[in-house]
Amino acid sequence: MVETADTGTVRVWDPLVRIGHWVLVAAFAAAYLTEGEPQWLHGYAGYAIAAVVVLRLVWGVVGPRHARFSDFVTGPRRVIGYLRGLATGRAERHLGHSPAGGAMTVALLVALAATALSGMATLAVEDGAGPLAGLVTVQSLPDWAAEAEHAEHGAFGEGEAEAGEALEEVHEIAANATLALIALHVAGVIVASLAHRETLVRAMITGAKRRPRETAPTPD
Repeated sequence: MVETADTGTVRVWDPLVRIGHWVLVAAFAAAYLTEGEPQWLHGYAGYAIAAVVVLRLVWGVVGPRHARFSDFVTGPRRVIGYLRGLATGRAERHLGHSPAGGAMTVALLVALAATALSGMATLAVEDGAGPLAGLVTVQSLPDWAAEAEHAEHGAFGEGEAEAGEALEEVHEIAANATLALIALHVAGVIVASLAHRETLVRAMITGAKRRPRETAPTPD
């Protein structure tokens, strides 16, 4: 915990966490709103998401205290307890992620990873392009995708482009699930900001949050 020039706040979020957060916001918005048109923008936004997710996973192990998963990943009992506290106005304030915030962070990383991977897999199967080209093919699709493709087209030989339809559906489901999680995340940030009387969005921009009461300096 690093004190800032303002003695009433402490530095919580490091630059990598903050920049990564806002890159994910911008990249997901660009990818979702373009819906593949133009394809280059949609694709690069997806690559940016994949890169930040991988970097965040690594940082969650080797990064500073509040960036580490060990600091905010808890069991469901603590998550539920925190949510009950929010509902009753008695939620404990956490300097880093709250138990609910930590659970949402993990859920969003998983959903974003699924969205990016399914998008790259679709590109590999349909166009033979992207970082997964040659690694993901019609023949390498899981059984459920193979069965869906065979039922619709009778055989894989009728074109790899059609085989990507199952992956496109997975990609769309993952993207919409991510959007739903983002909506819950935004709602949670608003509620927690009101409950703890601090602007969590500003904290993710500046990196600083209000000093915990127990560490506040005592008057001379």
